[in-house]
Amino acid sequence: MTITAFLAFAALSLFAAVSPGPAVLMAARTGLTEGFRTGAMLAVGIGAGAVFWASAAMFGLNILFAAAPALLWALKLGGGAYLIWMGVKLWRDAKTPFNTEDTRALPRSPMSAFRLGLFTQLSNPKPAVMFSAIFLGTVPPATPIWVYGALLAVVMLNETVWNILVARIFSTSATRARYISLKTIIDRSFGGLLAVLGLRVALT
Repeated sequence: MTITAFLAFAALSLFAAVSPGPAVLMAARTGLTEGFRTGAMLAVGIGAGAVFWASAAMFGLNILFAAAPALLWALKLGGGAYLIWMGVKLWRDAKTPFNTEDTRALPRSPMSAFRLGLFTQLSNPKPAVMFSAIFLGTVPPATPIWVYGALLAVVMLNETVWNILVARIFSTSATRARYISLKTIIDRSFGGLLAVLGLRVALT
C-alpha cells in the first residue's frame, strides 16, 4: 500500500468521523451535561465502535449484507429503535431542572460512558457500508496484516480525537451556563435530532 493511498484512507475516515450523526451528537450532549472527562470516555467507546464496523467491513460484512438483506434490515431497525428511544427520553425529561454543580448527581462512571459511546456507534450499521467503500477504494489486494492494523488504528484515532474535541468544546463553563438557561429547548432539540437520525437509520 502506497503512502498516498494510506493518507487517502486517513482523510476519508476523518471525514466519516466529523460528519454529523448520532455519535457526534451524543459526544456533544455528554460533554455539555456531564463534563469533559465523561465525554472523553464516551469518545473512546465511539472509537471502539468505529473500529468494530471498520473490521467488519475489512472482513466483507458488505458481502454478507448483500447475500442476506434481512440482516442489514434487522440491524437498521434495531439501531434506529435504540436512537429513537434515546431521543424520546431526552425530549420527555427536557423540563427536569438541571441541578447546580454542588448538588447534582455525579456523572456516569467511565465504563458506563464507554458503553454508551460504543452502543451509540453500533446502533448505526451504515458505517460498515461506508468503510467497505473506503477499503475498496484505497486498500489494494494482498495488503499485509500489519497495514490493516495501522488502518484500524487510524480509524480509532480519528473517531476518538474528534469526539473528544466535541466533548471539550461543549463542556466549557460558558457553554454549560448557556445550556442551563435554555435546557428545555436544547434537550428537546437534541432529542428531536436523535429521533430523526434513528428514523433515517431504520428507513434508509
